[in-house]
Amino acid sequence: MRQNTYLAPTLRDVPNDAEVISHQLMLRAGLIRQSASGVYSFLPLGLKVLQKVENIVRDEMNRAGAQEMFMPSIQPAELWQESGRWDAYGPELMRFKDRHDREFALGPTHEEVITTIVRDDVSSYKKLPMTLYQIQTKFRDERRPRFGILRGREFLMKDAYSFDRDFEGLDESYQKMYDAYTKIFTRFDLNFRAVVADSGAMGGKDTHEFMVLSNIGEDTIAYSDSSDFAANIEIAPVNVTYEQSNEPKLERETVETPGKKSIEDVSKFLNVNHKTCIKSMLFIVDEKPVLVLVRGDHEVNDIKIKHYFEAEMVELATEDETTKWLNSETGFLGPVGLDQQVTLIADYAVEMIVNGVCGANEIDKHLKNVNPGRDFDVSAYTDLRNIQEGDPSPDGKGIIKFKEGIEVGHVFKLGTKYSEALGATFLNDQGKAKPMVMGSYGIGVSRTVAAIIEEHHDENGIVWPLSVAPFQLHLIPVNIKQDDQRELAEKLYKQLTDKRYDVLLDDRAERPGVKFKDADLFGIPLRITIGKKANEGIVEVKVRKTGEMIEVKIDELQHIIENYVG
Repeated sequence: MRQNTYLAPTLRDVPNDAEVISHQLMLRAGLIRQSASGVYSFLPLGLKVLQKVENIVRDEMNRAGAQEMFMPSIQPAELWQESGRWDAYGPELMRFKDRHDREFALGPTHEEVITTIVRDDVSSYKKLPMTLYQIQTKFRDERRPRFGILRGREFLMKDAYSFDRDFEGLDESYQKMYDAYTKIFTRFDLNFRAVVADSGAMGGKDTHEFMVLSNIGEDTIAYSDSSDFAANIEIAPVNVTYEQSNEPKLERETVETPGKKSIEDVSKFLNVNHKTCIKSMLFIVDEKPVLVLVRGDHEVNDIKIKHYFEAEMVELATEDETTKWLNSETGFLGPVGLDQQVTLIADYAVEMIVNGVCGANEIDKHLKNVNPGRDFDVSAYTDLRNIQEGDPSPDGKGIIKFKEGIEVGHVFKLGTKYSEALGATFLNDQGKAKPMVMGSYGIGVSRTVAAIIEEHHDENGIVWPLSVAPFQLHLIPVNIKQDDQRELAEKLYKQLTDKRYDVLLDDRAERPGVKFKDADLFGIPLRITIGKKANEGIVEVKVRKTGEMIEVKIDELQHIIENYVG
């Protein structure tokens, strides 16, 4: 490819709205351009990378026995209503009506569509197991699109779905996909970890996220410093043994706490430790009020609340709902004297509190010397808090540490959630109808491009791993007007492209400094510079990753290239 006519508009300055390095470099190197918030066009250089990522994903999926297909982005609302996700998925689902006033959604995922296809065309156990996948554009109306293509409203995704006869078969299909994902992200030269995670609106129970360790990840990984345990902070179980003090239980009293709403403010005002405070938060769980208690130094985990109640929706109560159920406002809520219609649950740590402090359900008032069991009754104690750094690892090996991560893949065991809802059954070897047992497996293809850049860059630009580099070789004549340089460049360009190398020839009439800066920004693995020694048949080769530079005679160039790029 000749650079003079190649659409790769570079920028010298960092765009003001680009917060992270991948967004900055993709804009500066001319890989993408923004059309709207969270919506991007991939220019030729970016598309080449995207396609190479896509091809590696496709290669490993095919090796794992999955079959590629292609489904529509536009999905009828009836399918989502039938599965129960039309309302449960939330505002991220992009909905619209056609001219006949029929409701549709732009697909963020395709469980409903694929399940109905298999339901209508597969009826015998002899056709199972079966795994189908596609690579296609997805849509999610993100509340706050950010970080370039890391969190966009339109993105390229690989989604796969397995169909098995039973749960033992699902375990095998799940492991195949897990292994395929491990190979895929290894080929991208990424520092990743598979972590236990929450399935969210997807449904199902067993699930892993493939997370690239990064300083800008939007998810926090809790991992053991002494074992392979790793989990998303939202789902990591807490395995702590709490002890209760032997101090005598004092008489409860009401105290004035004007304007003191936070645990920090209350503990300072009353001169008490955070650990003796009870944090009370009102949630609406499937339209029912639930007051959740955790210790003052802990954070409530709403995912654990959702799992405990096996709920569809868990939302923090609004001001109006708080007034309705507790006749108070946030900051002064507490468990004493609750309306019987309000369910009260608490984290294990709360049970051990002696002479604690909590809200009085009156504005500007708190209660001192509150004791669980004496002053209020809890319907259940369970694990309701976020795990913290320094906690013991749930597997009993080592302690927990935190690291940020970028989610690039997610695998789910869906079970029969969708097959039962949509009637996807098969006849077993005894002629009896059974629901198909499903799995769902996603990779953010476009997001992976950004994750690779986050890990592979330096102060001068992108440093592509060879497996996904847009070109293998960057051929740069220093002065295109010099006959010997231009002629040697053309000769090498023809020889290398004839040998099926992917080559970018910088045939622009630009200053050498401009060419070299663009070359570093593009991050192509091997740069071949044709300069003053062209008439001697000598070129300079630079390895982008290491900065190593060597002078090479033309008849030795092929050997050097093979050593670096194959």
